[in-house]
Amino acid sequence: MSSYSENGISLPRKILRKITGPPRDPNEPSIFYKLSLIPLLAWIGLGADGLSSSSYGPEEAFRSLGSHTYIALFVGIATALTVCIISFAYSRIIEHFPYGGGGYLVATHTIGEGAGVISGSALLVDYVLTIAVSLASCGDALFSFLPIQYHVFKLAFVIMLIILLILLNLRGVKESITVLTPIFIIFIITHLLLLGYGITTHISGFNDMAQDFHRNMAQDVQSIGIIGILAIFLRAFSLGGGTYTGLEAVSNGMQIMREPRVETGKRTMLYMAVSLAIMAGGLLVCYLLFDIKPIAGRTLNAILADEVFKVWPLGGLIALITILSEGTLLFDAAQAGFIAGPRVMANMAIDQWFPRRFASLSERLSMQNGVLLMGGAAILLLLYTHGSVSALVIMYSINVFLTFSLAQLGMINFFYRKRETDTAWKRNISVHMIAFILCITILTVTLFVKFAEGGWMTLLITSSLIGLCYLIRSHYRKVRKGIRSLDDILMGLPVSTEMNTDPLDPKEMTAILLVGGYSGFGLHTFLSIFKNFPGVYKNFIFVSIGEIDSGSFKGIAEVDGLHNSVENNLKKYVELVRKLDFPAAYRMDIGTDVVEKATNLCENIVKEFPKSTVFAGQLTFRIEHPFQRILHNETAFAIQRRLQWSGIAMMILPIRVMI
Repeated sequence: MSSYSENGISLPRKILRKITGPPRDPNEPSIFYKLSLIPLLAWIGLGADGLSSSSYGPEEAFRSLGSHTYIALFVGIATALTVCIISFAYSRIIEHFPYGGGGYLVATHTIGEGAGVISGSALLVDYVLTIAVSLASCGDALFSFLPIQYHVFKLAFVIMLIILLILLNLRGVKESITVLTPIFIIFIITHLLLLGYGITTHISGFNDMAQDFHRNMAQDVQSIGIIGILAIFLRAFSLGGGTYTGLEAVSNGMQIMREPRVETGKRTMLYMAVSLAIMAGGLLVCYLLFDIKPIAGRTLNAILADEVFKVWPLGGLIALITILSEGTLLFDAAQAGFIAGPRVMANMAIDQWFPRRFASLSERLSMQNGVLLMGGAAILLLLYTHGSVSALVIMYSINVFLTFSLAQLGMINFFYRKRETDTAWKRNISVHMIAFILCITILTVTLFVKFAEGGWMTLLITSSLIGLCYLIRSHYRKVRKGIRSLDDILMGLPVSTEMNTDPLDPKEMTAILLVGGYSGFGLHTFLSIFKNFPGVYKNFIFVSIGEIDSGSFKGIAEVDGLHNSVENNLKKYVELVRKLDFPAAYRMDIGTDVVEKATNLCENIVKEFPKSTVFAGQLTFRIEHPFQRILHNETAFAIQRRLQWSGIAMMILPIRVMI
């Protein structure tokens, strides 16, 4: 039984459309307005990652203090200040890199390609961990209210959540955020009540807390000294580094911001910074005020909610709703990994660090390949760590601060190079210098303390990804070098000064050539027809599809630029062939699905020119292996299958690459 339906759409694609929704038209004038996010929605979609880290970051810091919990007051203040400093530094990055890419583009353009691929690889692992940590913490929060015997189902539950988010993101970013908006609002309301009521009703407790602080401080000064206290503080401050994760998400996801893009991004950054600083600092203060002690199988926030609301009517229910909202916000926070991760992957694919297909958009204008890879990798990490939040947070913080450090170092270099023209360069550079010192300190301490407990795995995964990126780029460069000789054909081909102006004759044999840009590759296909079918074809029609990918889908101007570029390249082919004394014409379209667009164009041409054969070139290697199939699309074969089903002849001509 054939997998194609009557209208040429395969059964798997029909099923996928039922799940993800109907295709979107990238040429629709209002499409960018419909897909873009206002600051509030951007705060929900990207800021939830940062805000939700208050569910595990402050807890990790507080637990690491052991019996020295009085230091949590210092940690809370330092945490709030660090959030503000890093957020302000990233607001400056948004100003100078308004089209997104965050740490990857900053490092690439201000330090070099080597730093860029390190930052990009760290970001990708970071966003996989964003998904894994957020949903593992979500499972912890929700299962805190269930008997311990049910905790064996937690990992399976978390994996199901990842699958659900994959399906939501295949429909599109805005749709997934809209679904999650009520969760975010409930979280904000319940946690403002938690912190507000908890602190205001225990104002008198600040005196007791101050006395305990002085007493414990004096004891520790005598027993371990100032250096020992600073070491405990620095360790807790660094291990609470998970609190700052997600602060870079806005700068990475700038492409989805509504115009004026920079203002929207900076306002989103402000919302995120203020909410996270209040939440993280407030929780650490409440842990002290209520003298919270760890209980097996429960999070500190769940214990705190019980303590705060126990005197309220229906206090148990309110505490349950508070922690449920926390768990569900963590579900929302994983969304940042599915938004920003595929965009970083797409930027790296455009620069040939990743397979080109990861820059492609689906018919719903989502980065389908990136979404699937991010979700699959998160599931593997969860299985490896058995869903342990502590293990995941260690891995998470290292990569976050590696990226943070490179981004801040890049901005320092950026403003230093502008010192001749920017009178405020010293003030600008000082902001990023402070942020860099904070980030590199946290990174160093976390690596030193947690290397043997799982930090080594982060470095291994990230280093392996960096190595893979270099292998991919090396292959693309070898292929480009291998086919460069084809471009010499364009320079040495003898042509007439006069141009054939004859119209195409629908009764004659017609060759339809599928081409990309104007290059020796396309001309090689044209000349191969003469070699293999001398004197057979009288008409030549060049067909090209401008693929709308993440690189071109940034605005109306970029899409128009793609259209003009494709048309100009086709006109060059037509001009060249007419100077070779053959009638020629072109047809074109732009879209996200090259196979479907090309198939439709060829079918329409065949109706006009019945005696047609479709030709396309395909790279051929001496030794074929799966690695090449991943790096090079098989668009020609996919079009051939579709056209053959429609009864149209198509021939794929080999183009050998000697590498």
